[in-house]
Amino acid sequence: MVTLTRLLFGVVAALVALLLVHIDPALAQDAAAEAAPAAAAAAPVSPINTGDTAWMLTSTALVLMMTIPGLALFYGGMVRKKNVLATVGQAFGATCIITVLWMIIGYSIAFTTNDNESLNRWMGGFKYFFLKPMTIDAVSPLAGTIPESVYMCFQMTFAIITPALIAGSLADRMKFSAFMLFMGAWLILVYCPIAHWVWGGGWLGAMGALDYAGGTVVHLNAGTAGLVCALVLGPRYGLGKENMSPYNLVYSVIGASLLWVGWFGFNAGSAVTANVNAGMAMAATQIATAAAALSWMVCEWVIAKKPSVLGMISGAVAGLVAITPASGFVNPTGALIIGLLAGVVCYLAAVHVKKMFGYDDALDAFGVHAVGGALGAMLTGALASSAINSVGKGWLTDGNGHQMLIQFYDVAGTFVYCAIVTYIILKVIDLLIGLRVSQAVEVEGLDINLHGEVVQ
Repeated sequence: MVTLTRLLFGVVAALVALLLVHIDPALAQDAAAEAAPAAAAAAPVSPINTGDTAWMLTSTALVLMMTIPGLALFYGGMVRKKNVLATVGQAFGATCIITVLWMIIGYSIAFTTNDNESLNRWMGGFKYFFLKPMTIDAVSPLAGTIPESVYMCFQMTFAIITPALIAGSLADRMKFSAFMLFMGAWLILVYCPIAHWVWGGGWLGAMGALDYAGGTVVHLNAGTAGLVCALVLGPRYGLGKENMSPYNLVYSVIGASLLWVGWFGFNAGSAVTANVNAGMAMAATQIATAAAALSWMVCEWVIAKKPSVLGMISGAVAGLVAITPASGFVNPTGALIIGLLAGVVCYLAAVHVKKMFGYDDALDAFGVHAVGGALGAMLTGALASSAINSVGKGWLTDGNGHQMLIQFYDVAGTFVYCAIVTYIILKVIDLLIGLRVSQAVEVEGLDINLHGEVVQ
């Protein structure tokens, strides 16, 4: 009633001002001054914060940059010259198909959170099918100060890079048609359900799993799928007999640098607001990345006697992966510990464990992303500090040993589900159209045979 009275008063005052302007301009100004507060009081206040929205628009662009051109260059520089375009094309093709599928059904499966609309704790619903309920001024229910369109796009960039990371394990030998089909099926059947489990109101999130920006949802998930792909496809022809050194490590360094910068949108953007949490997540990301690059470098220096540039950038990516689940929960010291451990553990996994078991994870998606993601998730349970984020109470910092068990459930559940469903998807695609190119195509190169183009 009070609001309606103020509104009527404002309208009457404005009409009086229009009449007075023909009689005395000074009186009209006084009337307008009285009408302004009433009109302002009657106007609805938008919950959208322009500062938060600006930061999330920036973060979304940064995360998209991680896939194209970041991951495209990072992976493209590490394969042989005859497969550079095919590898870059996989990153670009994945970006396109996942964008469309995310708009149609992916966002709905992952982020329908209402108990009456979500199918269950394992799978979201169909509320956002074709994004139909999303209006221009809709506010995200999961991020109350930004438009839902921005939150949807931000999460889309996560959905894009996760399947694209798998390409590192299947490089040089998968049909492009099979790859595109696999990207779409894996997004819907693996990524979206697991994202729902952790971030969309599912069972792991309800249990209290800590995954700030995707240690399990993104990296363990993608790396596990990469290992399954490597095992199902088998090793590259000529592995161990032919020279398979990278085509252009300068491309890879540029790609890794873009990943490093873009990762600030990945981790600090996961605060979904421009606040102190975003600031600490950014600091933790920078510290852990540098520490991991240094520890990988030292390992290589001691064991192989030379610190390679490929090792430096691989170590940096390992640090980025490991700090991802912890970035919004740990202090700078925790970030340093995570980074130093990630460089050592991921070096051993990517170089020595791979040789020990003999699987052909071509660009170390499993050794860096799965191992780094699992390590980061468990260390989050140990080092999360309630002084940094009240949600995160770790074992070593707050005496909450139960958090380690929850983190283990998060890691184990993601690994088992991803491995089983990925294997099924691959076998079905193999029956339908075949997964692997012929030996003749593989020897001559994917670029000329699959795309009709070559790098000069």
